[in-house]
Amino acid sequence: MKEALKIIFMGTPDFAVATLKTLVDSTYDVVGVITAPDKPAGRGRKLNESAVKKYAVAEGLTVLQPTNLKHPDFIKALESLEANLQIVVAFRMLPEVVWAMPKYGTFNLHASLLPNYRGAAPIHWAIVNGEKVTGVTTFFIDEKIDTGAVILQESIAVADTETVGTLHDKLMHLGSALVIKTVDLIQNGDVATTIQPTTDDVKTAYKLNKDNCKIDWSLDLDTIYNKVRGLNPFPAAWCYLNNNDEQLSVKIFGIEKEPFDHDLDCGTLDISKQELKVAVRGGYITIKEIQLPGKRKMDMKSLLNGYDFSKNAKML
Repeated sequence: MKEALKIIFMGTPDFAVATLKTLVDSTYDVVGVITAPDKPAGRGRKLNESAVKKYAVAEGLTVLQPTNLKHPDFIKALESLEANLQIVVAFRMLPEVVWAMPKYGTFNLHASLLPNYRGAAPIHWAIVNGEKVTGVTTFFIDEKIDTGAVILQESIAVADTETVGTLHDKLMHLGSALVIKTVDLIQNGDVATTIQPTTDDVKTAYKLNKDNCKIDWSLDLDTIYNKVRGLNPFPAAWCYLNNNDEQLSVKIFGIEKEPFDHDLDCGTLDISKQELKVAVRGGYITIKEIQLPGKRKMDMKSLLNGYDFSKNAKML
């Protein structure tokens, strides 16, 4: 049995809160929480606290919100907490002076089966790429991004109807349980690690941007279906709707796919009173939820009741 663990937790979004809560509920000693600085948000530019900060403050935990992770004042404050283990979940890249500080190291929870999907958006890309299995990994942090020695992994099936929203929540809970298993191993001195293989065919979880979230309607049915699922509900796949010679930027959320042989041009709309289908290679994408510029997300029936499509309307 090692000495009692004194843990610093680092994280920012809801995904990280589940793990922090599990640590607190498991009676591990969380001596400090590091999270992002408050940021102005909304029309009133009111300062918005991270999900992790809100939870940590409610639990009476010590919270630090550094803007510079190398600043001497932050390093001094970190050292004063006298932690011997640091846990990172959905935070930012740490300098060596931080991750090398605690006696038992710093480990990260990543939402993929490493070495695949290193990077910023592993949950999204697993669905976009049509993976049937994904999972979570704990690993000790080193000087590169998501390359450290693996401690534990847990896999989960990816359903054909999965969205990034539903998979996010599943991995959030799977990951928090894996963190506890990892902490237990460290506490008992039973950690065994595996070096990540070096291979050229590793899949990457690129940062999402406007370009790689745009739908290319010339692609095949499954590729488009997976892309929209992998971006629903955040940040959402988008495209242009050409209607009455006006190009509107629209976001696409809920969809279904229908394999079908047709001779329509890709992007052609098949509109009825109840449905809007888009012709693609190998079939149709039926749109269930859409968001027009400046409007709220709406179901297709609501849109069709109040929106006029021209005869030649098309998705671009």
